[in-house]
Parts: sequence; structure tokens; C-alpha cells
Amino acid sequence: QVQLVESGGGLVQAGGSLRLSCTASGRTFSNNFMAWFRQASGKEREFVAAINWSGSSTYSADSVKGRFTISRDNAKNTVYLQMNSLKPEDTAVYYCAATRSYRGTYSDRTSAYSYWGQGTQVTVSS
Repeated sequence: QVQLVESGGGLVQAGGSLRLSCTASGRTFSNNFMAWFRQASGKEREFVAAINWSGSSTYSADSVKGRFTISRDNAKNTVYLQMNSLKPEDTAVYYCAATRSYRGTYSDRTSAYSYWGQGTQVTVSS
């Protein structure tokens, strides 16, 4: 059974930092794009950041550029999201996702990702 399990969420004050982790089990994703999405209460799920299979290319939403960094460790089957300078508007449930296709191409659409974690809550207080 393939699972993506997120961890590292929590409550933090504005300006603070958190590091999210997403560890896969059941299969390796070392040849797949992986990404982070988030969904605030009452809003649609939105793209945050993505990383290609080797980690050589990363992509991020304008709203988090310069503050969030995505990275991966294929030996650990894990992808990370380092979040700095957090703002109250970053409050959301953060989801890890992976594509099904081998290597593939970048996408910021939820439909491009076949595997999803259960999410981890990030709350930023003002």
C-alpha cells in the first residue's frame, strides 16, 4: 500500500519558521515529481511548490517565493518544505503529493498528482 505521510505542522507566530516532511512508503518516488499543496478553510486547494525527480529543478507559487524552499532526499524517500517568514495567510492544511509518471514534467495542477498524503495543519498566529 502506497502512503505519503506528512509531519512537522503546528502553531507558530508570524515571522517564525516550520519544516514539513513527507515520507513515502510502499514504493519509491525517486523518479517522480513531488509537490506541496495547501488548502485553507473554505478555499480550494492551491499549489505551493514542486520539485523534479533529481531535485535539480524547483518551482514555487508567487505567494511563497523567497520564503519557502522545497527539497528532497531520495535515499530517504522524503520531500521537505522549509517555511520561513510565515504569515497568517499561510495558515492551511498542507498536503504532499506525487506524480505517477516516470520523471515527467512540472505541473501546478492537482489533477497531475496521483498520490496524496493526509495533510498536516499549519497555523500562523498574528
